[in-house]
Amino acid sequence: MQRIHIGLNVTDLTSSIDFYSKVFNGAPVKVKEDYAKFLPNKLALNFTLNLSNHVIGNQVGHFGIQVDSLEDVLTHKDRLEELGFFAREEMNTNCCYALQDKFWVTDPDGNEWEFFYTKQDSEGIKESETCCSAEEGVNEDESITI
Repeated sequence: MQRIHIGLNVTDLTSSIDFYSKVFNGAPVKVKEDYAKFLPNKLALNFTLNLSNHVIGNQVGHFGIQVDSLEDVLTHKDRLEELGFFAREEMNTNCCYALQDKFWVTDPDGNEWEFFYTKQDSEGIKESETCCSAEEGVNEDESITI
């Protein structure tokens, strides 16, 4: 199996481990003073947290986890809300040239994550104004609640 690797700089390793343990629904496989590594079940992902003195907001557009059904989207949304996360829902939205159901959560350093299900391609249909952006309409204090 091949895995995508993402190495994310974070300013608070403990808070980030807590956040990502909840998002990935599992603990890191390795933790050091300035590093943590996750190999989430059912994701071909090698995800590391690297402690940094300074991180400015979202250093990428966003991150996402594509799931197989609307039921999967809602299961993850319910799970994360029960753990205290603010999740902003977007159902039947046209984004990335596809009709999608999704929700967003934000990590302690301001990185947005979407859990999404692609229902169908939507070539030629106007994109949502908030496509691939969790920032609009989100109260910053609410988005990081853990």
